[in-house]
Amino acid sequence: MAYGLLLLRVVFGLTIAAHGAQKVFGWFDGGGLKRWGTIFGANYKNGVLMAALAGMSELGGVAFAIGLFTPIAALGMVVVMVTAIRVVTWKNGFFHSKGGFEFNLALLAGAVAIVMTGPGRFSVDHALGLDDNSSGLWWGLGVLALGIVISSVNHALFFHASEPPASEA
Repeated sequence: MAYGLLLLRVVFGLTIAAHGAQKVFGWFDGGGLKRWGTIFGANYKNGVLMAALAGMSELGGVAFAIGLFTPIAALGMVVVMVTAIRVVTWKNGFFHSKGGFEFNLALLAGAVAIVMTGPGRFSVDHALGLDDNSSGLWWGLGVLALGIVISSVNHALFFHASEPPASEA
């Protein structure tokens, strides 16, 4: 079981961290904050700030991968994935091939499942003795619920619908 948890943590954590590196540093052909600030600006009052916050939350995937403060790292992942589903992918349906939310949901579920199960023997949390006190069903449900609340507050405070083009009447 420990090797399986290690594999899941590393794959899910580094996958989301790579997306954060695209936003924050422009790595992996990501374009950096300037590009992502413009993209986020289509939906948020301060696109650069929102892109930076999303990118930093995604970079927390490195902590998730090594199993460091796993519930906190997972919370960042959950907030970003709930927001991505709400703002970008929900309207496109389930399948990623059509721009849907399948990929976001998989990352979100993986993050919550690892919190529920615990980061495993091969984690920094285990080495520090934190894993038994910060995992389980209620921890996972708490991370999910708090992630939804944070995403909802962010949405209520900073989201703005794009203005439809003025009709020529």
